[in-house]
Amino acid sequence: MGFWSLLLVASTPVVQVLLIGLLGAYLASGYSNVLLPGARRDMNKVVFTVFTPALMFASLAKTVTFQEIISWWFMPVNIGITFLIGGILGWIVVKILRPPNHIEGLVIAACSAGNLGNLLLIIIPAICEEDGNPFGDYKICSARGISYVSFSMALGAFYIWTHSYSLMRNAGKMYHATRTASLGVTGANEGGHGVSVDQESVLSPPVKAVQGMAQHQIEIPLLSGGNLQDKKVNLWDKIKETLHKIVEELLAPPTVAAIVGFVVGAVPWLKTLFIGSSAPLKVVQDSMKLLGDGTVPCITLILGGNLTQGLRKSVVRPVLIVAIVCVRYVILPAFGIALVKAAYGLGFVPHDPLYRYVLMVQFGLPPAMSIGTMAQLFDVAQEECSVIFLWTYLIAAVSLTVWSTVFMWILS
Repeated sequence: MGFWSLLLVASTPVVQVLLIGLLGAYLASGYSNVLLPGARRDMNKVVFTVFTPALMFASLAKTVTFQEIISWWFMPVNIGITFLIGGILGWIVVKILRPPNHIEGLVIAACSAGNLGNLLLIIIPAICEEDGNPFGDYKICSARGISYVSFSMALGAFYIWTHSYSLMRNAGKMYHATRTASLGVTGANEGGHGVSVDQESVLSPPVKAVQGMAQHQIEIPLLSGGNLQDKKVNLWDKIKETLHKIVEELLAPPTVAAIVGFVVGAVPWLKTLFIGSSAPLKVVQDSMKLLGDGTVPCITLILGGNLTQGLRKSVVRPVLIVAIVCVRYVILPAFGIALVKAAYGLGFVPHDPLYRYVLMVQFGLPPAMSIGTMAQLFDVAQEECSVIFLWTYLIAAVSLTVWSTVFMWILS
């Protein structure tokens, strides 16, 4: 296929996202007041606990085999590299542009964590549905594509809720610690003690000290043995907290559904119970597929509604948004092409063009929507997050179309 024909194929799913997203934005606006924040939260819970797990189970159980699971070993490595390179580039952006301290974690997270599930669930089936796609028959392409996306979503959720979660949590601790210290100084000033400029300069170092402590999370022990014991206890508590978060992530409904789907697909006698015209539990598989069909439209409506929060905000410097856009839509996709081609040349990646396409697309996605959930959870940088998401997702409409065309042109 020619480049312009591939461009037409790649633009179709992006236009679909824009149309449904605009509907979500209208429903969330003051003109409609249907998809209010409370409704979006409730809808998001249904998607997270019902629709997405059903889609992941139905697709993985039907298409995955044990041999394929082994052959997909490079995908977790690929996603890890996107987080590593994106995180390094985000750190460089922070050091050069020096944004406010409380949004440094947000900037690094936005550069490193891509939307590895929701958007791919929309893009891959839509591309497979187009007659001119380079990936073959629609039914086979769509089934295999959703399996790849389900695996990507499960892996991406693990990376996001460990790496990005840690960044946003630390940013929240630093922000609230600094704010508390600043309020303490302000309260002393308002108490009528007549704090002079010199006294303010004496009072300001504790604010920086608290900020540094929250940022680096380092506790400096004194010389007493009791404090050393406290340090050991704190270290053990941090280890337990980390393990607890990993277990929580593994028990999240989409992850559990992905694991169960992998098991059913990999074990032949279990697969015959659910898959096939004469399978005794075929009705379970059909019910899961029916529920899973509601995932994509609901996700897109929620996405459009959430992006309206950034329309009237101007709390982020334009140069910072430009830097994030350059990292996510220029540097990372170019690096992804080189990495996947090198991995294929070394025999690390199967021949399947759709699999390689998914690996490449993972480098060119906008920031993960879960970052917004974390900003709300830790009450830090919520307005800045809305602005960054608004612009990165608007630009993604063009970027994803162009890069998808380039990826398919390379693989065709």
